[in-house]
Amino acid sequence: MANVNRPQVSVEDRDELARNLGISASSEAELTIEELRRAIDANADSEFASMGEAIRDDLTGKLDGDLIGRELENLATQINRLSEVREAGIPGGETEPDMLYRELIEPGWAIYDHLVETGFFDSVEATLPRFTPEHIEQTAHGLIQAEPLASALAECGFDEREQTVLVMNVVNNNNRLARWTPTKDIPDGVEFNVEDVPPLQQRAMGGSVLWVNSLDIHLWHKKILITDEILDDGYWDVKAMLGGLYVMATAAQAIATGESLSDAELTAALSASTAIMITNQEEIVKDMFWITEEMRAPSTLR
Repeated sequence: MANVNRPQVSVEDRDELARNLGISASSEAELTIEELRRAIDANADSEFASMGEAIRDDLTGKLDGDLIGRELENLATQINRLSEVREAGIPGGETEPDMLYRELIEPGWAIYDHLVETGFFDSVEATLPRFTPEHIEQTAHGLIQAEPLASALAECGFDEREQTVLVMNVVNNNNRLARWTPTKDIPDGVEFNVEDVPPLQQRAMGGSVLWVNSLDIHLWHKKILITDEILDDGYWDVKAMLGGLYVMATAAQAIATGESLSDAELTAALSASTAIMITNQEEIVKDMFWITEEMRAPSTLR
């Protein structure tokens, strides 16, 4: 299980990150959050701050800060348990799989349900724009500059490299993120009922917990196909989705308590967490669910 805590970053990925942020990078050294923070413009866009202010004004008094704070602590505990879950490998069980991955997302479900009930996702989607290169760039700048978010991620086990990869999830995925259309922007005349489509941020969080929730059954049924490489790649996808969920819940707690994040940092947290959960939902499909002949464990029958 080598390098399970080390998400892979190619030279091309690092160079694309530096290019998209408009900074220079050494041909050999890894980029860190501290280096990025020193290199980029620290001035927040006034429109970016105004979006955070509008969301805060709309949701103030509606969110339960005690509930969110309690479940954030529980979620941090579960994220820090991920290495144990990976060590366990495939869930056991004779007639049905044990609860292994499902335990990880119990706090996530509690947070998700509360945010749905309070109209959190509706408010956020109504205020934030769809993903564009300009909005993604400003989001990345805000995420890098928001030291409270870096501290929060560090507390639940994200080291400097992993935090940099989360930033990379935001910055290097313009085309991927642009495909995820906010519900408010879905045009008339599509082949499905738009009223049944949840807000974009709800799809990001809800989809993340659903993918993790399905892993126990998926791995148990497909155990003859599963390799250590599949489990290692999936480890990071799960950690990144839970990290994105943690950042969004941290933003919700900041609204509930009136503390921690500035209005611009709030916008960055909400946009970045959505992007992180979206990109890693798509990654886990490729890494753990679409098991090709080249990926699968060798057959014992041939």
